[in-house]
Amino acid sequence: MPRPANPLVRERLLAAGLELIHTNGFNGCGIKEITDSAGVPKGSFYSYFASKEDFAVAVLEHYWASIDRDFGFHLRDASRPPVERVTAFFLAMTDHNARRDFALGCLVGNMSLELADHSAEVREKLDHIMDRWTGLIAACLREARADGDLPGDVSPEELAFVVVEAWEGAVLQGRIGQRRDAYDRFVTVALPRLLGASVSSGT
Repeated sequence: MPRPANPLVRERLLAAGLELIHTNGFNGCGIKEITDSAGVPKGSFYSYFASKEDFAVAVLEHYWASIDRDFGFHLRDASRPPVERVTAFFLAMTDHNARRDFALGCLVGNMSLELADHSAEVREKLDHIMDRWTGLIAACLREARADGDLPGDVSPEELAFVVVEAWEGAVLQGRIGQRRDAYDRFVTVALPRLLGASVSSGT
């Protein structure tokens, strides 16, 4: 009988794959490189993933889980005003990207550019992640609208998408220049205009 899959090995593969794909791109790393980095035999890869494309979907889920775990609490912090929570979330993400010199960008955006035209499975996962991401922001914006802190007639759901789309553009520009200028413009110019609020540069 084949040995049952080991969830720890799967986690090691995902962690190694996330780092390699985020650094080198999906097409810039092979399965052997991933398994070598994870410290597992190459043949064991297919005990956990049907294909490299299937692996990409799992890596995206792993990435989103890490974003939600490490930064999502800002959006759920009921002790702060809703718009302030949204700002704190993106400031924390900016600081995270700064620790890698703004060189990696966002894996969701990177994979969208690299694979969305070629893989329906990856495109579906990316779409699902965007729905979850904007859903968290929209929940804050609904609260802000109910509190009278969010002017305008655009729905919180539509506005949440515009916020994330503006962020992804800032991340792309930040990756090109490998500096924080675009991130600062997003926080000090784009967010205040989109949310109709005064945004502080601190958390």
